[in-house]
Order: sequence, then structure tokens, then C-alpha cells
Amino acid sequence: MKNIAVFASGTGTNAENIIRHFAHSEEAHVTLIVCDNPHAGVIQRAENHHIEHQVLKRSEIREGTLLAALLKEKQIDYIVLAGFLCLIPPSLVESYRGRIVNIHPSLLPAYGGKGMYGDRVHEAVIAAGEQESGITIHSVDEHYDNGHILAQFRIRINPAETPATLAARIHALEYEHYPRIIENEIRKL
Repeated sequence: MKNIAVFASGTGTNAENIIRHFAHSEEAHVTLIVCDNPHAGVIQRAENHHIEHQVLKRSEIREGTLLAALLKEKQIDYIVLAGFLCLIPPSLVESYRGRIVNIHPSLLPAYGGKGMYGDRVHEAVIAAGEQESGITIHSVDEHYDNGHILAQFRIRINPAETPATLAARIHALEYEHYPRIIENEIRKL
């Protein structure tokens, strides 16, 4: 049984979807939520599912020592980013190379990089007049949204699309595909 840590900064809907997916799995289970925002909704979701959570300051995450010790103590095998806005420190990327995955709400490499998350991505996609958008699930390296692409799923953009409607459709893709791709990657370990 593999131990998963989910890193999240916001409401935690993807984190909760992943928790539910692995709740009865024989492959892995979510044992830890790491958050950089003491007011994030993901904390309540972790408590609702009786999953330990730790809130770390961004400076502690960037420095990496406390985070690495926490992951070692909890015997974490795999890290899942689910709306986590901090860059993973290079030392942690090296320690978990090939065992950290992220989801991004666009078809990378388009509309990725520092500061490109959530509605910012959807607004940029619509403003550019794109015909399609989607999600990218990728391994994590030392740069924002840069790792090896594991999977992409696409949707057509409707003529009357708004950032809110696009966000809802992108979230549906995330909920459908992210847990399955995570499970497939964990099976390879």
C-alpha cells in the first residue's frame, strides 16, 4: 500500500475527489494533506475525511527541510499537487523524481507557468480566441508546469463560453481523469 500526500492551496475539490477515489483502494491511500494557506477549504475537507493535514508557511516549503522531514516521517511514497500554488523545492523534486504529479487547467505548454492558474488561465484562453482547451497531467520538475506530460484531455470551447463555464467544464475533466492517471502512475512504482 502506497502513501499519498496531496498538496493543495485552495478549496480542495480535487483533493477530496482523490481522497474518495483512493478510500477503498488496495493500491494506495491519501494519508496527508499539505497546505500553504491556513484558511483554505481543503483543511476542512481533510478533517471531514479524518486525514492528517499540515499547514506550512511558504518560506518553510521553499526551504524544504521541514517538508522533507514530514514526508519521511509519514512514509510518503507519492505526491499529488491539486491546486497547489507553491513551486516545489529542487531538493524535494530530486528526492521524489518521477513520484510527483500535477494537474494544470490548460493544454500545456500553452497558458502555463508562474501565475497561470484557475480563472487566469481560462480568461487567457478565451481572450486568445482558442478553439479548444483542456487539462494536462504532468510529472513535476524544478519549473512551473514544465514536467513530462502524462496525459491531456481536450474539450471544444463554445462560442458563448465564459471563464466560469469553461472552469466548470475543466473541473469535470479533472474529476473524471486525474485520480485514474494517478492510480496508473502509482502502479508503475
